[in-house]
Amino acid sequence: MNKISAVFLSFLALPAAGRPPHVPYSDMPILSTNVTKVSDHVWEITGFPNVAIVVGTNAVLVVDTGMGPTNGATVARVVATLAPKNSKLFLTTTHYHPEHVAGEPGFPPGTILIRNAVQQRELDKDGQAITDVFRSISEEDKKLLAGVVLRVPDITFDQEVSIDLGGGVKARLLWLGGAHTAGDELTLVEPDHTLISGDVVQNKTIPYIFGHDSTPTEWLSTLDKVAKLNVSHVLPDHSAPGDGSLVGLERELVGGIRTRALSLKRQGISVDATQRNINAALKQQHPDWPETDASEFVKSIYADPADPR
Repeated sequence: MNKISAVFLSFLALPAAGRPPHVPYSDMPILSTNVTKVSDHVWEITGFPNVAIVVGTNAVLVVDTGMGPTNGATVARVVATLAPKNSKLFLTTTHYHPEHVAGEPGFPPGTILIRNAVQQRELDKDGQAITDVFRSISEEDKKLLAGVVLRVPDITFDQEVSIDLGGGVKARLLWLGGAHTAGDELTLVEPDHTLISGDVVQNKTIPYIFGHDSTPTEWLSTLDKVAKLNVSHVLPDHSAPGDGSLVGLERELVGGIRTRALSLKRQGISVDATQRNINAALKQQHPDWPETDASEFVKSIYADPADPR
């Protein structure tokens, strides 16, 4: 078993770590065509993942694709109902996992694909391996991902690129550092002050670092940069939308888990005992959350080279 397979299978064993708390996995693979308005120019298709559609007068930006070309085509049909006369369609992705990127072949010809360079390197390196793992989850996933071949982006960027969608609507695509993955991408929509946050900011969801390409220390650093954006709305990819307070709540959650774990680590407490301690505290603090198992995140904190003690 390769590294990606082992990491992802441990991820699947967690009931809600990094996955939508409000949708069971068996109900996730096929996106619906129901849309919810998040802010003046941003709509959401709820699913695995939540897909964002940002509409200007001259162009549309879609953030994430759904699992495989069938879902990508579904998203494109929704776009056509929201903005049938717009001539340009832009597509970007929050990170390199298949439910976020593998629907790209279902989008119409001429779609302008944009991705940050770190995420693209992760996709080039590990995209095929993790897609193979997703194909093994179920017959439905296997069918959705059959024959998927992803193309090279039309545009790659290092830290930021801005897209003018017309009518005063602009989308800033940002790479501020690692979190759930090293290449996590954020989209800030103006004038809405809406953040399409991927896994960087979630809602009532335990943080999860995939693999070893990011660290809890990096996640906190990224959140500090996000806080400076002063957003009014947040649309995560695997949990419900909320207001700008979600950024501070995510910072508090990640920082609180890290501080407690490091305190116990420095006392010589084993990772297993620390996991039990923190999980019990989280369950008590958040009785309404669907899942409070932070075991994998605690393991990431113990392995973080920023704190080798």
